[in-house]
Parts: sequence; C-alpha cells; structure tokens
Amino acid sequence: MSAGIKGLAPSNVQYDGSPLRVAIVHARWNKTVIDALLTGAIAKLKSLGVKEHNIVVQTVPGSFELPLAVQNRVIQGAQVQAGATATDLLGGLMSLNSPKPGSRAGTPAPGGSSAVMSMPSQPFDAVIAVGVLIKGSTMHFEYICDSVSHALMRVQLETGVPVIFGVLTALSEEQALERAGLGTGANKGHNHGEDWGAAAVEMASHSRRWGEGKF
Repeated sequence: MSAGIKGLAPSNVQYDGSPLRVAIVHARWNKTVIDALLTGAIAKLKSLGVKEHNIVVQTVPGSFELPLAVQNRVIQGAQVQAGATATDLLGGLMSLNSPKPGSRAGTPAPGGSSAVMSMPSQPFDAVIAVGVLIKGSTMHFEYICDSVSHALMRVQLETGVPVIFGVLTALSEEQALERAGLGTGANKGHNHGEDWGAAAVEMASHSRRWGEGKF
C-alpha cells in the first residue's frame, strides 16, 4: 500500500536553533499522549540546537486554557521579563528582603541575588501549544476544537510571535496514540511533537530574519 502524500516535507535549509528561546505550553488532559508529544518536541528542539535552558515548559489544565496562557502569561510575561534590567530586579529583591521595623533581620530569598542575575533577558521566539482533544459523545469536542484553533491563530497574529498549533483533534483514542508514536496496532504512528519542534525553530528563524528586513 502506498505511504500516501500526507506529512511535513523536510526543509532544504538547516536552521540553527542555538540563539532561540522557545516555550512549550501544554494541557494535562490525556496525559499519556501529552507526555509523548512533549518528549518528541523537546528532543527535536535540542537536536536543532536550541539550548536546554532556553526551552521553557508550562502547563495548564486543558486545551481551552492554552490561548490565555500563551498570550497573557508566556509571551507578554517574557517580554516584561526581558525589559527589566538586572539592576531593577535586584533592587526590587533587596527592597522585598529589607527587614521591617521590629522584625528580625531579613532572610534572603531562596537563591539570593544570583537567581535574579541569571534570569533570561530574551523574549520567546516561538511558542508550541500542545493539547489532545478526543471526541466524546457530546458537542464538547467540536466547541473546544473550534474555539482553541481560532484563539491560538489570533494570538500569533496579535503578538507577532509564531505559535505552533500542537493540538491534536482525534476522533478516537487510537488516532491520538498513533499521532504520538504510541499506536497499539502494527502501525505505531509518528510522533507529531517532533514536527512541532522543527516548525518552531523554522518559524522563529523566519520571524527573526523578516523582522530585520531580510528575505
């Protein structure tokens, strides 16, 4: 039987992920599949040069929460973090640790000033949103799929940060397992998390280049 024409064609360009910072925000519903997809995405990011300390993983309860987490907390939060200087952060930490009148001497925060100084100063170049939706017996599946898809698209258009759509919308558990490389039949399937990691590096590299007026 023919293998078919579906799937991501490999790029003829070798992208360098070493300067990039990538976030992964994942839901916890259908954890077995989520864990495999997360592993695949991280492995691919590292194989393309993204440094481990530049891969930040955050979690939310379900796929419906992904757009809010990606936009308001991860993208905007990183931009605020990048805009703050080490001096500003250290000054804030020192004021928080200053003893109050009548209290015992202030105890330094865990990690001390070194934890502040080591904070990354770079916003995220791309975000991978990972979720697994499996159709059930109600319309819940359709509503969530539609809402999350449109919301994540809107996030990347509004922020200018590439958001990789890593939300599986499977009609059965077996479909979801196969798309995480965990199929139970003869065909174990392919881990789509690897594709999302590659797409994140490619789109982040494009975005940087386009932002510099290079085409």
